[in-house]
Amino acid sequence: MKSILTSTILIATLALSACTNPDRFGSGGAAGGAGAGAGTGVNSGVIPGSANDPTSTAYFQQAIGDRVLFENDQSSLTAVGQATLDGQAQWLMTNADYQAVIEGHADEKGTREYNLALGARRANAAREYLISKGVAPSRLRVVSYGKERPIEICSVEACYAKNRRAVTVLAGGLTS
Repeated sequence: MKSILTSTILIATLALSACTNPDRFGSGGAAGGAGAGAGTGVNSGVIPGSANDPTSTAYFQQAIGDRVLFENDQSSLTAVGQATLDGQAQWLMTNADYQAVIEGHADEKGTREYNLALGARRANAAREYLISKGVAPSRLRVVSYGKERPIEICSVEACYAKNRRAVTVLAGGLTS
């Protein structure tokens, strides 16, 4: 029994240590030789499609931010929201192959109809801001979900605040 435990710990330690050295295969990489990864960012630490690839949707979502939040019963952009949209506009201008759908959302207070209209106003506010920063209107669509797609479900202000948002969802990557 003691030898099984010792063996298990040894195997687990070896497995974990294999994961801790990102350059364990050397600068050329073991899976393709010295030319593998040339131009793909393997040697520069940029993994295509990952959150550290400035042209990826993961980078857009995590580094720039895909959502802006609104005050209660408001559709006007805050300074923080404008800063996020500035980054989105710059990313969209650099990555012209992408289109975006801007989703408008509301918290659970109010009627379904009122919240659909409020969500539409929020999505349109984000869209108009992106257009003012140079993004082509033909690349941007809006949709309102009102209170139908909450992030948080509870009846406290912290939840309501997360649900009052406009989310920019990227589509495409191959619009040509």
